[in-house]
Amino acid sequence: MEDNMQKEYWKPGNMLYPLPVVMVSCQRPGERPNIITVAWAGTICSDPAMLSVSVRPERYSHGILGETGQFVVNLVNRNLVYATDYCGVRSGRDVDKFEEMHLTPLPSRMIAAPGIAESPVNLECQITQTIPLGSHDLFLARILGVTVDGNYMDPKGKFNLNHTGLVTYSHGEYFQLGEKLGSFGYSVKKKPATGTE
Repeated sequence: MEDNMQKEYWKPGNMLYPLPVVMVSCQRPGERPNIITVAWAGTICSDPAMLSVSVRPERYSHGILGETGQFVVNLVNRNLVYATDYCGVRSGRDVDKFEEMHLTPLPSRMIAAPGIAESPVNLECQITQTIPLGSHDLFLARILGVTVDGNYMDPKGKFNLNHTGLVTYSHGEYFQLGEKLGSFGYSVKKKPATGTE
């Protein structure tokens, strides 16, 4: 049998895609809030609830994160894709991203930095550790509070996160999450009896 699989070997590089694309909002005291787009973000611990973001030291927001030790991770849905891209290619040194993208600062309860009101989920974070890695610094942070958009709550009080139109980033392109393929544990779940045995 002929093997038609063709594989190429490349030098080391970041090809771990897709990734959640998020907007990270931060603010120095007395200054306007800023937004940085981050695709290198992830969950790192459930108890205590923690996440990480990786940011290049030369980015304007890097200094704000380092000085304040606080930020908000704002999840991105379809309605925020344009603003997300803009906030990733423009610097807060030069423009007010909230104003330019007509976004609303959402006061946080646990930290000073605001979230983005238009985001379906806002995670208020306190940095616990910064790890210099090379091109990026890794900020480890504890999640102190979560705000969700009540429009996605069902009558039973369940938050339907997967109905918010979440967006991922893959190799330079944005994609909305699509077809559900299964639920956690479905591969080992007992199948109901068919009655034909």
